[in-house]
Amino acid sequence: MQIKIKKQKEDRTIRMEALSRIAEVIINEDISRPYEETVSICFKGEDCSGILEMSPEEIEHIHNIIKKKAHLIKGYKAFVEKDAPI
Repeated sequence: MQIKIKKQKEDRTIRMEALSRIAEVIINEDISRPYEETVSICFKGEDCSGILEMSPEEIEHIHNIIKKKAHLIKGYKAFVEKDAPI
């Protein structure tokens, strides 16, 4: 996946782009706080890594948007590298 970040500083804008792959998806839930669960998408690339943390509502929103536009996708090919670094 390609990550693009734009951060506004006081005097300038910083832009960053990086290629990475999804390493793991974690669902964080706590029995004592059942309504505060999160979904973490962990990614790692050659020169970057990070975690996208989202609420179930945000995941559902993204899912609904993709579902409405899925007819626009004509096809896809999955390229998997053997022994790809995580």
